[in-house]
Amino acid sequence: MKWFFFLVAFLPFSLLNAQVKISGKLTDNKGKSISGASIALASTYDGTTTDSTGKFVFFTSEKGSHFLEVTMTGFDSYIKKLVIEAEPIELNISIKELITELNAVVISAGSFEASDKKKTTVLSSLDIVTTAGANADITATLKTLPGTQQVGDMEGLFVRGGTATESKIFIDGNLVNNFYYSSLPGIATRGRFNPFLFKGTVFSSGGYSALYGQALSSALVLESTDLPLKTEASLAISVIGGGGGIQKLAKNKKASWGLTYNYTNLALAFAVIKQKQDFYKIPQYHELDANFRFKTKNGGFVKYYGYGSWNQLGFRAQDIDSSTLQNAFSLQNLNTYQNLNWRENIGNGWKSFVGLSFSTNKDDIKNELQDPNDNKVLITDPAGYALKNFMVKNRAKYAQARVVFEKRLAGINAVRLGADQFYSDEKTIYTLFTGREFTSEVKDNLTAGFAEADFYITKDIAAKLGTRVEYSQIMKSWNAAPRISLAYKFDKTSQVSFAYGIFYQNPETKYLPSLHATLGYAKATHYILQFQRLKNQRTFRTELFYKNYNALYKTEPNSNGLLLAANNGGRGYAKGVEVFWRDKKTIKNLDYWISYSYLDTKRDYLNFPGSRAPNFAATHTASLVLKKFSLPLKTGFNASYNFASGRPYYHLAFDPSKNKYAVKDEGKTINYNSLGFSLNYLPNLGKKESKSFIVWVLSITNVLGQKQVFGYNYASITERKIPITPASKRFVYIGCFLSFGVDRTQDTINNNL
Repeated sequence: MKWFFFLVAFLPFSLLNAQVKISGKLTDNKGKSISGASIALASTYDGTTTDSTGKFVFFTSEKGSHFLEVTMTGFDSYIKKLVIEAEPIELNISIKELITELNAVVISAGSFEASDKKKTTVLSSLDIVTTAGANADITATLKTLPGTQQVGDMEGLFVRGGTATESKIFIDGNLVNNFYYSSLPGIATRGRFNPFLFKGTVFSSGGYSALYGQALSSALVLESTDLPLKTEASLAISVIGGGGGIQKLAKNKKASWGLTYNYTNLALAFAVIKQKQDFYKIPQYHELDANFRFKTKNGGFVKYYGYGSWNQLGFRAQDIDSSTLQNAFSLQNLNTYQNLNWRENIGNGWKSFVGLSFSTNKDDIKNELQDPNDNKVLITDPAGYALKNFMVKNRAKYAQARVVFEKRLAGINAVRLGADQFYSDEKTIYTLFTGREFTSEVKDNLTAGFAEADFYITKDIAAKLGTRVEYSQIMKSWNAAPRISLAYKFDKTSQVSFAYGIFYQNPETKYLPSLHATLGYAKATHYILQFQRLKNQRTFRTELFYKNYNALYKTEPNSNGLLLAANNGGRGYAKGVEVFWRDKKTIKNLDYWISYSYLDTKRDYLNFPGSRAPNFAATHTASLVLKKFSLPLKTGFNASYNFASGRPYYHLAFDPSKNKYAVKDEGKTINYNSLGFSLNYLPNLGKKESKSFIVWVLSITNVLGQKQVFGYNYASITERKIPITPASKRFVYIGCFLSFGVDRTQDTINNNL
């Protein structure tokens, strides 16, 4: 019995003495301790993990040659051969941190990005449809971000002192030429496309990638959705129309198709909400879209999206040169857009992206000068009255072919190269009151090649280098546009980025018919410095920017003040600072963001008699957006307040003695203020047995009815001027949206609908 107790007491010590101690310290390649790493002998149970200081110690009874393995998420693997004898082994091990999408710095200067892949999400599809006052319009929501202007009388994105034509929009890499509905006098039209078509959004207010071009100011890049989660149907009914659709997922979940139709008629809305214009043809819209998507055998994906719309409207407005006459304006539009995309794995780490798009646009515009009884009148003296009777027919076709090849190098380094081919054909027939027709047609083939590389020197330092080369057939000239972006991460939450780039753009079509021989590309050079901090669902970012314009288009009048020629003699600049703050954490179920922009810009272009601030640019703009969801009430409450300081306005009159335009009248509009509010009520929230998802929506723009003046129209015959104001003080929308087959309740809660 005594021997038994002796063995029990002595055995652990004898075994311990027979084992060998293996200890040491684990650090990264910068000498910092790594905690929580696994240290073990391969094919044994002997090992441990490093402590908070990176130290480790364990014992083994193994003898001879063995391999020591070190593993840690986010770091390169480490294997070392050990010869274990009787003596303790002490090691100092250093392993290299891997650069991954989760820990690497993100190059973000000039860009707001939201997608399924990026951690720098700023605005999602739900953000767009629940931003009060935006009425689910993509670009209206983007106007709450810094860098954009609150322009209410013209559609488009006005970014950092640039015109709307200087911002381009792309879907799956392909340019969209008619993203907005056709222009109307003094009324900003909205975008054609539904925000839920897209899973990713990159809005670059400057310094964008070399993969895109022909935009002096900014690029909005939209990525369409892939396969739906399951088969679903939708139905929408509102005070302005209705629609429905279906998305059918194949049984093998590798393919889907979809079809949607929407009809809009503003008769009821205009009957309740008084419009400044007298609509004798109530706006009506028919829209149809279709899609199909499928996975390929090699892990690729094919997507097709087709869209078609037909709309018409007509309204009368007071003629600026008379107190009794009126102008009757009518528009009929037919628009189509087709987009086919194919991404594929082609071997050896290479991926290909092929895109084809084709679109058409047909506008029939008519304007008549009418008396108070709505009868057409023809006044030939002065002739300016007669010229208000005209017709315009515009026919346009656009096509694009695109190919991009991408290869991942070591880590997440990557190289991309590719080419674009653009074709455009725009024909306009202008008919005078006499019946005489003037026809202009512009055709162009634009060829572009580009290359871009992402370099991650460390997980904290990254660079994006690229260049784009273009050739325009109509101008018979080349351009080369180098671009570079750099980023440095201070810690896990903060980074600084810098972007530089040169950007070129063709002249607008209206300046080209007989003048293209004398015109070249307009040019802009961007410099952007950004600081960004992301922590605990809070985002802070600020940017300094400077943009230099060269070769802007100047127009030269003849002795009658009409356009005679154009040249590239214009210049300009834009500089400023922007701040953005978003907080989803501080107040429970409250998501809000604040943006502010300061802009100093001047340009000498078109018929400007010198350098001055353009009439679409405000010095100060700011937005406050709030979203709060109440689970007990099953309701989301959304509000937004947008502010912009007064914009400059000018009356440029032709001076025959100097053969140029002179400023006859100028000033600044009143400040822009607008409060938007919306409610989203989900009656079946929390009902597990429900097979449908229902949302009731109430939205009001400019709730307080604040006065807004966007500028002034000047008479061409008399001395009158009339302020440009919204069509109505406010607009109210009420609608119900139903989806069947997919329960989106949790998405709603998670995104603070």
